[in-house]
Amino acid sequence: MPEGDTIHRAAGRLRPALAGATLRRFEAPRLQGDRPRPGTGIDDVEAVGKHLLVHFEGGLTLQTHMRMTGSWHIYRPGERWRKPPHLMRALLEVDGWLAVCFAAPVVRTYRRDAPGGPLGRGVDPVAHLGPDLCRDDLTPADIDDCVARMASCTAPDADVKTVLLDQRVAAGVGNVYASEALFACGIDPFAPVAALPHDVRRRLVDTASRLLRSNLDGGARETVDGGLAVYGRHRQPCRRCGTTVRMRRQGSQSRSTYWCPTCQPPSPASPNEASAE
Repeated sequence: MPEGDTIHRAAGRLRPALAGATLRRFEAPRLQGDRPRPGTGIDDVEAVGKHLLVHFEGGLTLQTHMRMTGSWHIYRPGERWRKPPHLMRALLEVDGWLAVCFAAPVVRTYRRDAPGGPLGRGVDPVAHLGPDLCRDDLTPADIDDCVARMASCTAPDADVKTVLLDQRVAAGVGNVYASEALFACGIDPFAPVAALPHDVRRRLVDTASRLLRSNLDGGARETVDGGLAVYGRHRQPCRRCGTTVRMRRQGSQSRSTYWCPTCQPPSPASPNEASAE
């Protein structure tokens, strides 16, 4: 599932081919917003949290959000695509390369040089996001900003797992890294965030950033030796203590949360866990 590490890797593959090149062809059958014209230069490719942005000269930006289904591929002209053409949602051709976005639910443009306009004319879809935890230039001040956003962007009784997934708090964290970071810090995922001391919240954000950045080079995700600590390991022994890993649906979107009840003991303020599977 695409999380911040996946999008940053995609941007890293696209950037050498697209940045500084001239657009020769553009297709996007479901595009919302203005279309970049052939002959337009491409300034840069950027990942911001779970959003991939292609910045064109003149102020237009293409935004794609992968959600659960989307992906970007890069091909040489004439090379066979690894996904069927009917799933194509955006195609950018430059000299020597085709960049193709498949199955992304969000494909739209906005003008970064004209703030305040309607969709496609100036609304910046990433302005509300918290600091991107995948950035290699993340600073202690950025971590502090995320911690402050935990209180300002969410309800006091919100559970810490839901808060960590809120992209207004910290961009790039998805379901996998939320469960893994909470395990690494020994935090009950169902604890109200307001019940956690400031230093615990700060350590959680810093750990999530560390885990994300450690997976930017590609390959299978790994947060501990051998793979993932708890995510996807329902009913398997905890790699640290041997206790059976549990899974429970959590939050309004019923996302799966994996945790070790021994390594992540329940907080006194947590709701009853009787519904855990």
